[in-house]
Amino acid sequence: MNEFLEIPKTAMVVFAHPDDAEIGTGATVAKWVSNGTKVVYVLGTTGSSGSNDKEMTSKKIVEIRSSEQIAAAKAIGVEEIVSLKYVDGELESNRSLLSDLVLNIRKYKPEIVFTHDPFRMKSFLHRDHRNLGFSVMDAIYPYARDHLHFPEQLDEKIQPHKVKKLLFWGSDEPNVCVNVTSFEQKKVESLSKHESQLPGLSLGSEYGKSILSRLKNSAKDLNFEYGESFRMIEARS
Repeated sequence: MNEFLEIPKTAMVVFAHPDDAEIGTGATVAKWVSNGTKVVYVLGTTGSSGSNDKEMTSKKIVEIRSSEQIAAAKAIGVEEIVSLKYVDGELESNRSLLSDLVLNIRKYKPEIVFTHDPFRMKSFLHRDHRNLGFSVMDAIYPYARDHLHFPEQLDEKIQPHKVKKLLFWGSDEPNVCVNVTSFEQKKVESLSKHESQLPGLSLGSEYGKSILSRLKNSAKDLNFEYGESFRMIEARS
């Protein structure tokens, strides 16, 4: 695995549910934002099914998770969250989702995009994660790039855009690792804001320690202490 050294001017994190972004990229985004990268979040669903509390309703959990996501993003310096508001558990890799993703890629013009790896096979993968990962790949190439796809979107500000790199988190075979030493605690801090999903998480908790342990493990063959690993592919030109 190689160290990923690039710090782009613009980046986008596309994720299915509130908390997925911080799980996948929390420390990397914190580092990049601190170095001047403009990062935008694109959230696929409302998180309306994310509770084991039998007394919880979908309406209430949506409000809770929305507030938690805003707080988590703020903790690592992300100021803009685009919410596509699809139903949790019903995210389909279809024309509607593709159009939404293409529009936001063309609007925000990220050099690098992060998302779920839809090809993970060694453990369970949420269907929303898989469908979103495939759709992000399609949106980057060829749809956002080529002007004859979704031409109705185009105007003076919305133009075709070529993403340079796509970084997948949650991969079976990551090939790059970002040195996030000094930002590892930001990942835990941001995740601790998702109290409805990760109750009791803090820097000193067992789960907090396990997050730091995984970051250490990602960097074990490299010359830094903490890392976030990804499977990178270069977008076709």
